[in-house]
Amino acid sequence: MRQHLIELVLFSTYAELRAERARSYLGLAWWVLDPAMQMAVWWLLIHVILRAGGPDYLPSLLIGVTLWQWMKSCMIHGGHAIWSNLNLVRQVRLPPLVFPIVAMLSDTVKFFYIFAVLLLILWFAGYPPNLAYFGLLPLFVAILLLSAGVGFVIGAVVPLLPDLRFVIEQVLNVVMYLSGVVFMLSNVPSPLREILALNPIAVLMDAARGILMHGLWPNWVGLTKASLIALVACAIGAFVISRLAPRYPKLAA
Repeated sequence: MRQHLIELVLFSTYAELRAERARSYLGLAWWVLDPAMQMAVWWLLIHVILRAGGPDYLPSLLIGVTLWQWMKSCMIHGGHAIWSNLNLVRQVRLPPLVFPIVAMLSDTVKFFYIFAVLLLILWFAGYPPNLAYFGLLPLFVAILLLSAGVGFVIGAVVPLLPDLRFVIEQVLNVVMYLSGVVFMLSNVPSPLREILALNPIAVLMDAARGILMHGLWPNWVGLTKASLIALVACAIGAFVISRLAPRYPKLAA
């Protein structure tokens, strides 16, 4: 049974990617253009208009926005997945958890296309590959787990309160401003820097910039704490979804 579920998840992810590419005239290019336009807006606002950020700001911004786009997509799409598939939940006996997992894996595949472009930009900008790149694997695992945990929690509740999805998008926008996505923690004065560093997203952003820009290994203590928070969020979200699973087919009726 477990093997069939894994095969179903992988096939569904592949089918979702193909369907999304077919729905867009730009296809794969849109997966890169969308975050690229967001990066351009932030760079124009902060670096050009406000003249803030310093010489390392552009690569720092590119890294932050790229990672945040991945996280936010997983949280929102995973959070909407059960609600948007309620008719299918009613017709097919599947664990509801399958739907957010498929959505998040699809977003993760798209992220790696964008990340490949980011690496090329960084290399041409004078930030070459380094041994600390090996630290990207545990970092990406922590990011995916944290995104999945939040997405599971959102996904469990949204079918019961669909209007909540509009509130969640605004909350995530606020979270972005407080998570070191468009600024570096090193530029924040104390004691505010220490307070913002309690946010696991800010820790992960800082670790990614250290690896990609300066060849620094991540702070393993901070990364471990963020991973533990992510695992707890995943466990809570999966548990709530499993407990509410009998109610979802009735909502689709």
